[in-house]
Amino acid sequence: MENEINIELIDREGALHNLIGPTDVNLNLMELIKLHELPVDGTCGGMAMCASCQIYVLNDVVSLEKSEDEQAMLDEAWHVQDNSRLACQIPISKEINGLKIELAPFNDDNHDDDW
Repeated sequence: MENEINIELIDREGALHNLIGPTDVNLNLMELIKLHELPVDGTCGGMAMCASCQIYVLNDVVSLEKSEDEQAMLDEAWHVQDNSRLACQIPISKEINGLKIELAPFNDDNHDDDW
């Protein structure tokens, strides 16, 4: 459809998921992942105040540049890599069609990775 994008996501078990998201309802990537019932907490509700939606960007569809708030949160997070982003800080738009991402490991010991 004209107002949809496709995103490939690798979960924490290595399984590939094809996510389809609408570009006309003002969602961010964290919300789209949650809509597909994949294990991302989004504890802060998308305010870049936690790192429970950390992902790794696997292609150049989206910039790796981060706002000061996003970088500050990633500076405190676990498992951060050069290609880390917070999914809540990536708006769903036509420009990110074809994005490939991987869920980062959970940032604390309070999660069971066998979701």
